[in-house]
Amino acid sequence: MTTVVPSSMSISKIDKERGVIDSSTELDAGALFVLQSRGSWIHCGFHLTTSIVGPVIFSLPFALALLGWVPGVLIIALAALVTFYAYNLLSAVLEHHEKLGKRQIRFRDMARDILGPGWGKFFVGPLQFSICYGAVIACTLLGGQSLKFIYMLYNSNGTMQLYQFIIIFGAATLFLAQMPSFHSLRHINLFSLILCLAYSACVAAGSIHTGKSKNAPSKDYSIKGSQENQFFSAINAISIISTTYASGIIPEIQATIAPPIKGKMFKGLCMCYAVIVSTYFSVGISGYWSFGNRAQPSILANFMVDGQPLLPRWFLLLTNIFTLMQVTAIALIYLQPTNEVFEKWFADPKMDQFSIRNVIPRLIFRSLSVISATFLAAMLPFFGDIMALFGAFGCIPLDFILPMVFYNVTFKPSKKGLVFWGNTLIAVASTLLAAVGAVASVRQIVLDARTYSLFADV
Repeated sequence: MTTVVPSSMSISKIDKERGVIDSSTELDAGALFVLQSRGSWIHCGFHLTTSIVGPVIFSLPFALALLGWVPGVLIIALAALVTFYAYNLLSAVLEHHEKLGKRQIRFRDMARDILGPGWGKFFVGPLQFSICYGAVIACTLLGGQSLKFIYMLYNSNGTMQLYQFIIIFGAATLFLAQMPSFHSLRHINLFSLILCLAYSACVAAGSIHTGKSKNAPSKDYSIKGSQENQFFSAINAISIISTTYASGIIPEIQATIAPPIKGKMFKGLCMCYAVIVSTYFSVGISGYWSFGNRAQPSILANFMVDGQPLLPRWFLLLTNIFTLMQVTAIALIYLQPTNEVFEKWFADPKMDQFSIRNVIPRLIFRSLSVISATFLAAMLPFFGDIMALFGAFGCIPLDFILPMVFYNVTFKPSKKGLVFWGNTLIAVASTLLAAVGAVASVRQIVLDARTYSLFADV
């Protein structure tokens, strides 16, 4: 393969695409190769939907069971409004800096330029990487569990262990992780959008069918447990709902849009939230209506009773295949922040993206990243509890708190106005929720610790 060195003219063109006016800026391989600004608002909508909507919505009936009908539905709606508002604030800040000639393409870049270098290097950067890589581990675990569910559906006496299915899923992710850039995932993420609509429709239809069948489980919508347990359960439920709306990579997604970027992110968010409204409410309400306070942490578990399916096997198989394929797309999109860092550290921006010099390090370090995530997923099948703690510490600050802070610091709205105090109220309330949610997550880990076992077959 020949090596192509960009000319000064091509470098200048790339810089212009980034919105960087300062010609002295050093070339960054992570920005040039992974975060290519070539997409449209439609592609942005695909990326946003994949980063937010996933099988985590199967936990919404469980969250409603911990909160009850009215508080549960209201909090799902409120979280949608707050995150849509927060992501538009982030977009507004990014557009503002582009107008000033400095397009920010990473979350840590925003923190560095708005709050100071230390915030980007020591807080936002590590926080984002831990959340994104944690999401990759969680997706790998969920993918292995989906494969095992399919296996057990037709071979209930099978002897294969969970870690074997996790390795199979990791091998597929290892191959797809070599996709060169965020923009190159656009067709996969379109397919992901269709898949999340498909499995949401399957779950909603399955819940309604089960709820109306002659063997329907008895419906009890009361909230179980003592007052203390109800309090911590409610906090856990709010954390679950908040996490279902989390992204953590909004600036990186906006970075894939070809300039000028004004107004494009808003269109992409509208597409994404149209999918959110149609899936979140249908899955949450139908699942809770059908199973009441018996709703499991994943509603799919309610479709199996004593090893016997409540729905036709082919229907459950189809639902799990849809879920399995979409989880793969989610894992790929959350690999992008670490992929970008690997390119920045080990690739040469003055060489062609597909030169041997750049392909070999990309292949090695992306493969190591996926192999490590697969090993951790197999070793820690209880990773969901740990991810709940990550969500409290990471998702809420990145998606509920920092957008408000960035906007207030950047635009300095009047302290007598509604915008400033509205943003401040959301940031303070989210901080309290994160703190209490972390305590509730630690409490749950302590309660479940006696059931933990490395490489367990669960």
